Amino acid sequence: MQIIDQIKDQALRNVVRELVLKPTLSLKMKGRRGAGLQLLTSPAAKTWHHSYPMGLLEHMISTSRVALALSDSAEKIYGGRVDRDLVLAGVLLHDIFKPMTYVENEDGTYGVSPLGERLDHLTLVLCELYKKKVPIELLHVLASHHGRAGPMSPRTIEALIVHVADVADATLNGEVLSAAKFLAKECTGKEMTFTSSKEAFEIVHAKQAEGCEGVIKVIEKIRKIRKNRGRRV
Repeated sequence: MQIIDQIKDQALRNVVRELVLKPTLSLKMKGRRGAGLQLLTSPAAKTWHHSYPMGLLEHMISTSRVALALSDSAEKIYGGRVDRDLVLAGVLLHDIFKPMTYVENEDGTYGVSPLGERLDHLTLVLCELYKKKVPIELLHVLASHHGRAGPMSPRTIEALIVHVADVADATLNGEVLSAAKFLAKECTGKEMTFTSSKEAFEIVHAKQAEGCEGVIKVIEKIRKIRKNRGRRV
């Protein structure tokens, strides 16, 4: 909410707040409407980055911080002009309908929901935001946030900032998760899945400070915490 409140345009701020608090779809579906996960418990991706409960929320907040830092650089270092309302709306909404495209499997991994098998999150957000009559500049930010891998590349400063911030945060998180998984197997001989970024960062820091002994200590602590919470080890 603190990030949303930084959007100065009231109409745009209201749209963003409404979708973040209650990300619902207006399209018609047979069966359970809006099937999928909830925003507060959803990952930001099934396997690579932020692939754990609340990962999407972390990604939204972290990407917002990165995007604002990039906006500062664009203006203060390069003399550019940035519409921060578009940047913040873009980073907060670019993945807002991902939860509806995911389901949680029995083993704790994530799969694709019936809705996700038919429409991707990018298409969903463009359709919903078009209906809400948001500026075309925001639609472009959303349509191009995948960069060259999406339907079109960023063609405005705001779209470029959102794309770069998205990639930067996803890469940081994904690489740390990958490193933690590698270190866990290297030091214990067993595969381990991490359920938060904090666990992964703690593993990486432990390896830097104490080598494999530190990694083993952290893993034992994580296992005890999960056992006490009744979570999957």
